[in-house]
Amino acid sequence: MARQKKPEEPGLSAPFYMGTYGDMVTLILCFFILLFAMSSIDSQKFQKALLSLRGSLGVLRGGVTTEESQDPNRSGEVGTSPGASERVELDTRHVAYTLNSFLRSENLTRDIQVSINQRGVAVSISDQFLFLPGQAEIRQEAQRALYKIAELVRNHVPAVAVEGHTDSGVLRGGIYRDNWGLSAMRAAAVASYLEHEGRFDPTKLQAVGYSSAQPIVPNDTSEHKALNRRVEIVFLSQYPKR
Repeated sequence: MARQKKPEEPGLSAPFYMGTYGDMVTLILCFFILLFAMSSIDSQKFQKALLSLRGSLGVLRGGVTTEESQDPNRSGEVGTSPGASERVELDTRHVAYTLNSFLRSENLTRDIQVSINQRGVAVSISDQFLFLPGQAEIRQEAQRALYKIAELVRNHVPAVAVEGHTDSGVLRGGIYRDNWGLSAMRAAAVASYLEHEGRFDPTKLQAVGYSSAQPIVPNDTSEHKALNRRVEIVFLSQYPKR
């Protein structure tokens, strides 16, 4: 009986180089799809992501620091329209340098401290400098300081948050009833002064009282309690979304 021939394997349908060529064409297609996707990215989301990345690397102008001691030699004009404020940044270094120069010239660095954080420039003012104990009427000396601060930065900030803080001591009696009422009224008094005397656009201002909920040091000594009793004026880097 004759031996049957082994069936031949089917041959390739294309030369070997065609497989490599097909892979290359697929990679090029993926590359152009990626370029198209990048070209249509939301510009606002991209800017926010970029600012977040810069902040994490410590190169954002609003990165955490305590005081700018050198003149940045730039003014960084910003707009005042709330509609355009999302694309406006506060020049934190310039504002902090300007305020610190004024405070040093007036010997006010003990009662007023300036710092930079991710929100913007924070001006912390002791309650002893601003008010009489348990009251929310701004003292004359403090009014002069607030007026000068407003004059220096009025046209360079997109928004301002005024925040009142107290210590943990119980407020007994009086028209404010408790620390929530006192901290809120003190914040409102400063915001009102910035609007009417400091000539800030009221649409830029917001005021809130935190009572003793956000201490900077433990309320365990009289000195620490004095540090926690304060009003902070935060010149925000961007206009807050509503």
